[in-house]
Amino acid sequence: MIHWIIRLVLGLTFIWASWHKMVNPGEFAKIIYGYGVFPGISINLIAIFLPYLEFLAGICLITGILPRSSLFIINGLLVAFILLIGFNLLRGHEFDCGCFSISDPSGTVPSWSLLVRDLLLLLTGIYLWTHRSLGFGKLSTN
Repeated sequence: MIHWIIRLVLGLTFIWASWHKMVNPGEFAKIIYGYGVFPGISINLIAIFLPYLEFLAGICLITGILPRSSLFIINGLLVAFILLIGFNLLRGHEFDCGCFSISDPSGTVPSWSLLVRDLLLLLTGIYLWTHRSLGFGKLSTN
């Protein structure tokens, strides 16, 4: 039961995080630009592709369609987010991460809290990964 609750929370978190980005990719592209680490040519591709990847991984984790693959994607994204946030934190660069809202540009969250939040989410993903049972009994090797 605990595995199901963790999968649900982690999946819904990624679905929720993806929604506003899918609805407004132009604003999300501006936020990605604000990270100051991506080449200009890649920003629009990231702004279009990333939200759908987050959404699909969240849906798959909840529904049990390729659960190991979706968890691998979610954990990989969390590692990438942690590295990006950590890098910007080391640079002293405060920014809007675009994680759950892009409507209020003045609402930047302190980087430390973003880092802690993503580390906690990653720990839940690692817990699911290491317990090999995502609530579906035996897993395939997908």
